Amino acid sequence: MLIPRQKTPDLKLPTLSHGDFDLSNETAERGTVVCFYRGLHCPLCANYLKEFEKQVDAFAERGFDAIAISSDGKERTQQMVESVGAEKLRFGYDLSLDVAREWGLYTSEGRGKTSIGIEEPALFSEPGLFLVTSEQTLYYGAVQTMPFVRPHFRELVAALDFTIPNNYPARGEYTGAV
Repeated sequence: MLIPRQKTPDLKLPTLSHGDFDLSNETAERGTVVCFYRGLHCPLCANYLKEFEKQVDAFAERGFDAIAISSDGKERTQQMVESVGAEKLRFGYDLSLDVAREWGLYTSEGRGKTSIGIEEPALFSEPGLFLVTSEQTLYYGAVQTMPFVRPHFRELVAALDFTIPNNYPARGEYTGAV
């Protein structure tokens, strides 16, 4: 389990247009928004990533870089970029399912073709959304077992408009006896 205010797992993988991504080398003032998505086969992911694309500038204005990541290979990731019409959002690919588990993501087995006629991979990770600070500690995290009802990027931007000026700490860090 990831713990707020503690270091996140390392995250290194190739991107389509921005060279290799290494979370420990990110240089944004406040951190990185990391969105793990299911893959090309998921129509809900495509719609979600369209919304993420619209908020990339808003995150940047608040000191955060952004990246969308899946276990899809390069070709399927490129198809997702085209489907989404992404121009600003970085896309990472070839996420190892072992690394996905380190991040607390759930894993699902493929069940054939989805409603859009694209074959699911044999295994893939379910969605997760994280705000990682520039010190590579967890500030915010949400993981899901299903593709439905994800956190809204606009709401996350609005939350940053409160948390940044108020120096609001990451919450959920207590690990002692209850």
